[in-house]
Amino acid sequence: MTNIAILTGRIARDPETRKTQGEITVTSITVVTDRPARNKDGKTYKDDNGYTVKDSEFHRVTCFNGLGKNVAQYCTKGQLVAVEGRVHYTQWEDQEGVKRYGCEILADKVDFLTKGKSSDNQDAPEID
Repeated sequence: MTNIAILTGRIARDPETRKTQGEITVTSITVVTDRPARNKDGKTYKDDNGYTVKDSEFHRVTCFNGLGKNVAQYCTKGQLVAVEGRVHYTQWEDQEGVKRYGCEILADKVDFLTKGKSSDNQDAPEID
């Protein structure tokens, strides 16, 4: 059995980092992917300017420990990244006792496809 998720997209907002009680670094990003929109006939279509209309999807991605630290340090909104990881589902009850469900990608690897934070980061990892 396999649970693999691969995303290539742009970071929707700057990374958010926190530490758990056990001092584990957890960094969250939202990656936006696009795909061609389809009309009721299942065909793609263009807007008034001649561009193919796109549907955007927003994916919650969670990075732990060293990966989380690197993403927090070097990534920023708008940066193109490739994420490899696995799909993870959660279930909890809110304050009113209503069951809630969530889905996220737990990242094993994040490749920086474009530069992120300002170019004064001379020690940033090289981009292939």
